[in-house]
Amino acid sequence: MKILITGASSGIGEALARLYAKAGHQLVLLARREDRLKSLRAELFDAKSVELVVVDVTDFELLQDKIKSLNDIDMVILNAGASLGHSLEITPFSDFKKIYDINLLSNHAILELLLPQFKAKRSGKIVFISSLASLISMPTSVAYSSSKRALNAYAEGIRYKYKNDGIKVINILPGFIKSEMTDKNSFKMPFFLDTKSGAKRIYEAIKKEKIFYPFPLRFYLIISVLKLFPQFLRDKIVNSLL
Repeated sequence: MKILITGASSGIGEALARLYAKAGHQLVLLARREDRLKSLRAELFDAKSVELVVVDVTDFELLQDKIKSLNDIDMVILNAGASLGHSLEITPFSDFKKIYDINLLSNHAILELLLPQFKAKRSGKIVFISSLASLISMPTSVAYSSSKRALNAYAEGIRYKYKNDGIKVINILPGFIKSEMTDKNSFKMPFFLDTKSGAKRIYEAIKKEKIFYPFPLRFYLIISVLKLFPQFLRDKIVNSLL
C-alpha cells in the first residue's frame, strides 16, 4: 500500500511513518522541514520506498502542485496540525486564520485532488486526525478546538458523500499525546500518552477501519457525560477549570 502522511516530520506523523515502514508499505512523507524528513527517511530501512514532499501546507498553490505529481496513493493520513497553546487572550486574526488553514483547509486542498482518483478506482482510505478538544471548545483554545470541530463535520460530510464509491473515511480523535503541540502546555494533561503509544492506537484503529475513534476511552466518556449536563452546569464546570 502507498500511504501519504502529512505532518510527518515529528510527533504522531513521524511515529506513524515508522509503524507503516515496519509493515513494509510505500510511504510519501509530507512536511515543511526538509532536514527532519531526510533524517527520518534515512532511518526507515523497512519501507519499500520513501518519497519526500517538502511543502508548507498553508501554501495551497504549491501544496496542490506537489499533490498533482503523486501517483497511486492508496491511503492518506491527514495528520498535519497546529495549535497556539492555551491563553485567555483574544487570538489575532492572522494566527486564527493560520490554525484554520493548517487544521482544516489544507485537508481539502489535498482531497480535492485525491478524491477523484479514489473515486475512479473505487478504493482509497482517508484518515483525519482530529482531537478530543473538538468536542468541547475551551475558552483557552478557541481556534484549535473550533477548527477541529469543523474538521469533524467535514470528515462526516466526506464519508456520507463517498459512501458508495469504495472510499473509507476514518476520523481519529486523540486526547493528549506527547508532541510539539502538547509541549506548549504548562498544565497537567489528563490521561497523557507517549508518542509511540498514541501512534500505535491510531495505527490499530486505522487497521480495523473504525469510522470514529476517540481515545483514551475514559477521557472521552468524561467529556461525553459533561456534554449531557445542562448548559448552566456545564458552564460552571468549565469556568472552574480556568
